[in-house]
Amino acid sequence: MQLTVLGLNHRTAPVEIRERFNFSNDRVASILRRLRNYDNIPEAMLLSTCNRTELYMVIENPHEAIPFIKSLLKHLAGEHYQSDYFYNLNGTNCVKHLFRVASSLDSLIVGEGQILSQIKNAYQIARNNGMTDTILNTIMNKAIAVGKRVRTETKIAYSSVSVSSAAVDLAIKILGDLSKSQILVVGAGHMSELTAQHLLDKGAQTICVSNRHYERAQDLADKFHGTAIPYRAMFEHAADADIIITSTGAPHYVLTVENLGPLLPKRNGRPLILIDIAVPRDVDPRLADVAGVTIYNIDDLEGVVDTNKNFREKEAHVAEQIISEEIGALKERLRYYTMRPVMV
Repeated sequence: MQLTVLGLNHRTAPVEIRERFNFSNDRVASILRRLRNYDNIPEAMLLSTCNRTELYMVIENPHEAIPFIKSLLKHLAGEHYQSDYFYNLNGTNCVKHLFRVASSLDSLIVGEGQILSQIKNAYQIARNNGMTDTILNTIMNKAIAVGKRVRTETKIAYSSVSVSSAAVDLAIKILGDLSKSQILVVGAGHMSELTAQHLLDKGAQTICVSNRHYERAQDLADKFHGTAIPYRAMFEHAADADIIITSTGAPHYVLTVENLGPLLPKRNGRPLILIDIAVPRDVDPRLADVAGVTIYNIDDLEGVVDTNKNFREKEAHVAEQIISEEIGALKERLRYYTMRPVMV
């Protein structure tokens, strides 16, 4: 029996590949139910976020199970599957990786706070679908505890940079003073709300919000004294914007050459910046070929300067020590279970 993780993340695969493996909660549950019918994998949890998709498994026979999982992934992603994008870690290496993920040490932006809740959600889905037992229950609960401990005992999240704040920093880098800039936020979810707050904190005066459901756009705009834009009017309003930041949950491109391109001549040569922080992407990459349009996606945010980088690296070293200590404690605990060979 072996504990293993098979996955890809922002370090091993670009966004155009990761979006092919970005699964909704319903899709995650469907995949787990499919695995439930495969006797060789008695336990499994699928973590799918903007920057990673990882399948944690307890495997009876790795030589049979891993090829099966790879064929399943190939079926899900079609021609976009390449084994080079994936990593496969076993035993203690798998546990260490999970603990680092839960502690946000493996995140695109070290110290971000969303990953722990995403792990809790993935674990709950696995439990609800009958895909966890003693091994994963023990290890996942420990991973969540480790993530909490790292955030409590270190300052790794101090002045934390999030994806949304990095997007705003990128906007400032491009435009400078935001007070005179017309900004359109497309999407009205949690990420859009965080982005709007960061925009205001950095001096933005005019923020417009558009969403497929106008009521949600209105609610978000009201919070920040902004303006709600009906979805059908969003494309025309884009002709007046300096920056459009998109963060929707759409499974397809929201801004395309077909719906945005014909409106760009109205800008009279003014440049348009599109910052796409959604996975799957909201912005059709073909728009980059249109004169005056510049696109940045979530992978570009890694290059945004983090003024606390050195401080965060020092705290990350302390976090790594905590993780090593917790792995040792887990090994001692597993001595009392028949699963000890899993870690070995």
